Amino acid sequence: MKTANDLVAQAKSRIQEVSVQDADSAINAADVLIDVRDDLEYAAGHIPGAVHMSRGMLEFKMSLNPALQSRDLKLVLYCRTSGRAALAAASLQEMGYLNIKSIAGGFEAWNAAGKPVAKPDLPNFG
Repeated sequence: MKTANDLVAQAKSRIQEVSVQDADSAINAADVLIDVRDDLEYAAGHIPGAVHMSRGMLEFKMSLNPALQSRDLKLVLYCRTSGRAALAAASLQEMGYLNIKSIAGGFEAWNAAGKPVAKPDLPNFG
């Protein structure tokens, strides 16, 4: 029986990962930067310009949005440490998307490298 780690390792063998050092150029060349983490993770801080599509809804959101249906879109994905993004990238490849990259180490590596983090403005009730 396979474990989640087995599935991630298998996905990583089939996808293209970029290092945090190369992530800026991959993001700048991308049509869409996708954060596949959960809502609360995204709200706590995300890579500037990232669109939120949680791992569980990704395939549906990609299929239902006409602007995201071109299989030639250049996509960069990330999650917390890169496991969910690898699974998401493999799934999108199976859907026919051709240009997908995943950020190795995910948001934790991005944050540890001191790269910019966007946080939503919270309303001031004071």
